[in-house]
Amino acid sequence: MLLNRPDVPILQRMRVRLTEVDMTTGARPVNDETATKTDDKHDDLGFQPQLTPMEMLELGVFGGWYFEGDIAEYPAEWFENAKLSTNGFDMTLNCFNIASGLNRTEWQAKGWITPEDPLGWFQWYCRHVMGRRLPDVDRFQIRRWKAFGPRHIGGIRANCEPMDLDCRRRQRQALLQWAYDPFI
Repeated sequence: MLLNRPDVPILQRMRVRLTEVDMTTGARPVNDETATKTDDKHDDLGFQPQLTPMEMLELGVFGGWYFEGDIAEYPAEWFENAKLSTNGFDMTLNCFNIASGLNRTEWQAKGWITPEDPLGWFQWYCRHVMGRRLPDVDRFQIRRWKAFGPRHIGGIRANCEPMDLDCRRRQRQALLQWAYDPFI
């Protein structure tokens, strides 16, 4: 297995928390302390990510280079155990030890980058968790998030045995990078 296994404590924390998540819809219990800050309008949109930015960074996403070293605007505790690169994208820092997704130039060409979040979806998500609300941008990004998860979760469930983490590693890494639990 080529999985860059995270330490046991984060998996244990995630598994306990995720046992209460509806894996079909991604819905979390209302009293979940790790849920993102949302208001009623966002709850109505069905935005209930399964992972926090801190968990994603600790597990290993975007080759450790999403922020390109510029992390000053985000809470320092998010980066205490994060897998970060100091000199560019490093696939070995990804949880599933595989590159997944398109590059930022391709994101721009597809119209997925907004002026408010020039780094893309994960930057939007981090700022959303920190409390920023921009209704039009939020609707756009939440719609993208909702479209992404079900088709990739379905692909894994249809083609892999439960917890066969070697099966469809690229899709699992992609799920992780969209705040969905890849350990299905």
